Amino acid sequence: MNVSLYGLSVWVLPLLFAITFHEAAHGFVAHRLGDDTAYNLGRVSFNPLRHIDPFGTLFLPAMLLFSGAPFLFGYAKPVPVNFRALRNPRSGMILVALAGPATNILLALIAAAALHVLPLLPDACVQWTFDNIKNALLINVVLAVFNMMPIPPLDGGRVAVGILPRPLALPLARLEPFGMLILIAILILLPLAGSQFGLNLDVISTMLRSVTNFVIRLILASTGNA
Repeated sequence: MNVSLYGLSVWVLPLLFAITFHEAAHGFVAHRLGDDTAYNLGRVSFNPLRHIDPFGTLFLPAMLLFSGAPFLFGYAKPVPVNFRALRNPRSGMILVALAGPATNILLALIAAAALHVLPLLPDACVQWTFDNIKNALLINVVLAVFNMMPIPPLDGGRVAVGILPRPLALPLARLEPFGMLILIAILILLPLAGSQFGLNLDVISTMLRSVTNFVIRLILASTGNA
């Protein structure tokens, strides 16, 4: 894949903003609800360097991008949260988990609203600004939708643990150490295995794309861009 400097310039900034605000939101809400773990570690910050995981945020996505892989996969450094320190651990866990995806949806709404500013800009910077806004909208919605999958340690998994009855929540919570392996299996290994037998097993990715497209259309319509 031929990746140009221009291409990097319109993807890197939106990605850094998306992951930085996502992770900082987790730490901020946890701090407000009684847990100072992330705050004391300096993770309630808009400095992207505090949230970047060298392998998950930089090396892995770059390797997949430059190798022409049919998918992109990556992650930021998780914000540490001591849920037992929250004033109400069960509801607090839900609110802390929702903070990241909710922030991404808010950023997506701001990006979509910013499309109305394009006619006011000099012609020389309209295309670059449009590409950044377009990618910001896409990245933030993808992050929100992906993170709401009900698999710990994703945010949706923690929301599910918080709202499910204890007999269902405990087994789901125990999956957290294996969550990333489960994601890699269902998003990458299973479709690759299916393709060897002429089977389309890329069901989860197809569902995620459908939900992502629906949310993007909804955001565009709500900001007068439909």
